[in-house]
Amino acid sequence: MAVTGDDTDEETDLAPSHMAAATGDMPAYQIRAPTAALPQGVVMAASPGSLHSPQQLAEEATRKRELRLMKNREAAKECRRRKKEYVKCLESRVAVLEVQNKKLIEELETLKDICSPKTD
Repeated sequence: MAVTGDDTDEETDLAPSHMAAATGDMPAYQIRAPTAALPQGVVMAASPGSLHSPQQLAEEATRKRELRLMKNREAAKECRRRKKEYVKCLESRVAVLEVQNKKLIEELETLKDICSPKTD
């Protein structure tokens, strides 16, 4: 590929931006449109996917859909499993915190009894 843009036989020319040289940055390249078209009589080859019959295309689409649905089912199953595990973890944490809270309330009551002046 040409850097100067003088060659016309290249499919795509790259020219450095002149602003980059002035600022000291790395040069930025701009892609220019191809200057030469395909010669007369040259035919682009068709992609292999376009050579299938409509039935084959439908079967392929069905196969891809089924594969996608299967993967989605597996992902949903895994998501539900992780959510269930997360909820169990939260429930056990709640139980631990409830016990801790009860103990702290009892300790607070005991300290209040000790520190409060007896007024009988």
